[in-house]
Amino acid sequence: MTPTLLVTGGAGFIGAQVVAHALAAGWRVRVLDSLRPDVHAAGATFDADVELVRADMTDVDAAARAVSGVDAVCHQAAKVGLGVDLGDAPDYVRSNDLGTAVLVSAMARAGVDRLVLASSMVVYGEGRYRDALGEIPAPARTPADLAAGRFDPFSPRTGEPLVPLLIDESAPLDPRNVYAASKVAQEHLVRAWARETGGRAALLRYHNVYGPGMPHGTPYAGVASLFRSALQAERAPTVLEDGRQRRDFVHVSDVASANLAAIEWTAAAGSGAARGFNVASGEVHTVGEMATALADAWGGPAPVVTRGYRLGDVRHVTASAQRLRDELGWRARVGFAEGMREFARAPLRARAAS
Repeated sequence: MTPTLLVTGGAGFIGAQVVAHALAAGWRVRVLDSLRPDVHAAGATFDADVELVRADMTDVDAAARAVSGVDAVCHQAAKVGLGVDLGDAPDYVRSNDLGTAVLVSAMARAGVDRLVLASSMVVYGEGRYRDALGEIPAPARTPADLAAGRFDPFSPRTGEPLVPLLIDESAPLDPRNVYAASKVAQEHLVRAWARETGGRAALLRYHNVYGPGMPHGTPYAGVASLFRSALQAERAPTVLEDGRQRRDFVHVSDVASANLAAIEWTAAAGSGAARGFNVASGEVHTVGEMATALADAWGGPAPVVTRGYRLGDVRHVTASAQRLRDELGWRARVGFAEGMREFARAPLRARAAS
């Protein structure tokens, strides 16, 4: 019998790619998505073979219907991005944490024991650092330092800027904004489900995902979307801080293939396993480099570095994806230069309702 995969948030930017990859791999696919108008301005279309359960993640009855008879769940549904201000906090907690609690509760009742969670690099807070004396956690950046243009975190031992390193999955979780706190809570809920039910879960910590179909011009979609939306409007991308923030930009098709690899991993994992995996390209680039690559591929205008800042942002966070390569046999296929050339002209998702 053909196995069935439930993809929550399957109409979204990443979820839609997961659905397409799963169909190509031979899965039957069911989607649970509310099609929120602030996310899906133009609605959504699905392959004829995809079954849609249209409901909010917090709908207990809908979650029960959605998990009934499935072999595995790929949980992509979430409110993403840094947000506008603390007024967004209730929606983050409701959408991400209550929604995940409803899902794992439904899975426990239905006996579904395989889960892939879309987590995020934001669970780490600031990345991994060292000073002249060795590794050291980065202290929080203060408003005074940011206002003065001191963007790099400083060592409390030496007074010098810290040197960023690649972070791996053994790093402590240190959320530094509401979205990050909600993603950590999702991970804890999934770990609790795995321990209590014997389920198997892969926690995929996405780094900066970009690619065709990104949402257009929304503060929740991430910096790649903001830059691309500006270029489409013939405006210069505006880069915060000094543009030297280090990130790992990973193409959405690679993220989708990582989800399929993780689903297969859950089939062989031991009872109660819940393991984190960084999903990253392995290439370190700065935000300024990304803005320049997109602008060059579009044909201008050149980015403008504003030296502005947002208090919830972190300075550097780049990942080691070695665990994912070693244990799941996955590696990114789309390089930075190729991906940015494609993304510069790729269609974006229609602008969502305000």
